[in-house]
Amino acid sequence: MRGTLYLVPNTLGNPDTIQTIPEGIRERVLTVDVFIVENLRNARRYLKRLNQEIHIDQLTFHELNQHTPPEAIPSFLEGAMNGVHTAILSEAGVPGVADPGAVVVSMAHERGIKVVPLTGPSSILLSLMASGLNGQVFSFLGYLPVKRPERIKKLRELTHEVIRTGETKIFIEAPYRNDAILEDIIQTCDPLIKLCIAADITLESEFIQTRHVKQWKHEKPRLHKRPVIFLLGK
Repeated sequence: MRGTLYLVPNTLGNPDTIQTIPEGIRERVLTVDVFIVENLRNARRYLKRLNQEIHIDQLTFHELNQHTPPEAIPSFLEGAMNGVHTAILSEAGVPGVADPGAVVVSMAHERGIKVVPLTGPSSILLSLMASGLNGQVFSFLGYLPVKRPERIKKLRELTHEVIRTGETKIFIEAPYRNDAILEDIIQTCDPLIKLCIAADITLESEFIQTRHVKQWKHEKPRLHKRPVIFLLGK
C-alpha cells in the first residue's frame, strides 16, 4: 500500500504559527516520516516550532531547490511508494504554487500516490481576496522580465489585457527591485486602471491598498526588500 503525499503549508514569515496555520496540521506532521523541503535548516526549525513533540532527528529530509539534480527527484517518492507518508513543505506559503514542489506532485499523480493539500496561507490568494479586484477571472504571472525594455513592453501588454478583458493580473518581483517596478507601473500603465500593492501579508507591518495607478504617483510606499504582490485590474 502506498503512503500519502501531504502538501504542508508554511507561514509567510510570521513566526506565530497559531495565527496562520490550522491546528490540525500540528498533529498531521507527526504522522509523516519523509519531508521534501527547499532549505533543510529552515524546515527543521519550522517543524519544531509547529509541534515541539516532533522527533526531528528521526525524520528523512530531501532538499528540492535550484541546486537539486533533476535525476535525483524521483527518488524522493520511494518512501511513499512503499507505504511511508511523505510531505512537501514550502519555504513560505503553500507547496506547488509558485513553488518547486509542483514537479513532485506531478510525479506522485503519475505513480498513483494520493495527494492531500492542507489548508494554509497563500500570499497570492490573500492579496486577491483583499484587493477588491476581479476574483472570478485572474492570472498569476510570476516574475515579469528583468530587463527594463522587456518589462515595459510586458506592462503595456498587461494594461491592454486588463482594459479589454477585465482580468486581474497578479505578479511578483525580487524584493530589492520592488521600488523600481512600482515606478515602471506608474510611468507605463493606464492611469485609470487599478493597482493593488500587498506587502508583508500576515505580518504586523502588513500593507494592502488598491488605488488607481495615477493615485500612486504621489503616495508611493517604501517596498524595498519587502515581500510584495502586485495586482493590476479594473
